[in-house]
Amino acid sequence: MMNKLAIIAVILVTSIACKTPEARKPVSVKTGSFINASVERNKKLNNKEYAKIEALIATDTSNTYFTSNTGFWYYYNAKAADSINKMPDFGDVVNYSYKLRDLKGNFIYPVDNFKNINYTIDKEELFTGLREGLKLMKTGETVTFLFPSHKAYGYYGDENKIGTNISLICEVTLNTITKLEDQ
Repeated sequence: MMNKLAIIAVILVTSIACKTPEARKPVSVKTGSFINASVERNKKLNNKEYAKIEALIATDTSNTYFTSNTGFWYYYNAKAADSINKMPDFGDVVNYSYKLRDLKGNFIYPVDNFKNINYTIDKEELFTGLREGLKLMKTGETVTFLFPSHKAYGYYGDENKIGTNISLICEVTLNTITKLEDQ
């Protein structure tokens, strides 16, 4: 009799313990409120930066500004006279120099800090605005770009002298273009 009770107890315990697995219920429901708040914060930041840049442009009557398709402004300090010069394409190597200023006109780095830099178009890291700006230039041109922070160094800055969400004025001279087929 004791043996039968032990067997029944083992069967009962085993059947209770061997339930099918159930899915866990979520502890909390995500609504996307953090993402929505982040989007709103970035819209306000962009509008504020755009207003500062547009105010700067409005006070500068000596230059003709152009708006890029990707969200920055620029004007030509020296424009290539001939139409023979081509703009760089993917894989071309450009040699350029540039100067960085904040929107108040203060130089961020020494003037001769960024001279004769070689860059392979779209194959190396470079901040977004400058990468896009170089593709608008021809050999011998000097262009001044006004980049909102999301086209420059964004939220993180350059972790040196450029802080968080800083718009930049970048004067670039394109020295040479070595076409991909010439390499």
